[in-house]
Amino acid sequence: MQHRFTNAPSYGLDFSNSLDPWKDMKQLWTEAAADKIAPVTGPSTRTLDPITTGTSVLAIQYKDGVMLTADTLVSYGSLARFRSCSRIKKVGEYTILGASGEYSDFQSTSVMLDELIDRDHAYEDGAKLHPHEIFSYLGRVMYGRRNKFDPLWNQYILAGFRDGKSFLGQVDLYGTAFQDSTLATGYGAHIARPLMRKAYRPDLSEEEARKVLEDCMRVMFYRDARTINKIQLAKVTAEGVVVSEPYSLATEWTYNEIALGYPRPE
Repeated sequence: MQHRFTNAPSYGLDFSNSLDPWKDMKQLWTEAAADKIAPVTGPSTRTLDPITTGTSVLAIQYKDGVMLTADTLVSYGSLARFRSCSRIKKVGEYTILGASGEYSDFQSTSVMLDELIDRDHAYEDGAKLHPHEIFSYLGRVMYGRRNKFDPLWNQYILAGFRDGKSFLGQVDLYGTAFQDSTLATGYGAHIARPLMRKAYRPDLSEEEARKVLEDCMRVMFYRDARTINKIQLAKVTAEGVVVSEPYSLATEWTYNEIALGYPRPE
């Protein structure tokens, strides 16, 4: 005599003659699910493998505010494909944002921050978002996206100036956030930041800060294959935010004249 399971749920189906109702029910569920699975017809909306990326962003505090720089290259894989893309954005009246990593995620973040500023303006209460508030908001967004396994594949540097005080913070794709007087993302964290730390002083002038960042970007151009010598500088002071037009750094390629094994060409 064959044994039948009598305590299996029926869900309106007749399993009275089934030798294994659980197995039969599982088969029905599998077939029903297969009928409802739609074919993949659109692009992936999760950034799990960055394609179009920007490299380092550098920033330093000086006595009158904060200065930030980034080059204008967005690489397609290892190809220097898009050479005139700004990776610096003004956010509100007191804040600037620099981004490295996936450029499309930076564009998505830019739209999100614009909506944040518009909502704040719509309240008409006379209050404006502080740079630290925007930084905290961005950190929570990055952490939330990371927890959904759908990260914004970026490292951001956020600089601001308000109420006589400068602000400089960094947040990555995991939501890790911290502040310092000098910051760098990407390869610049290894190459440029030691140079900025060495040059930093609390009473650094604007001209000195500009020279430090330009020298660091020149070194990045020599050492990082994802960097070009076309850069933008941005500063935020008590007067507000100023973002420069892109310009090219002067470079030097005659060092081979003094290197052994590289005779000077006639």
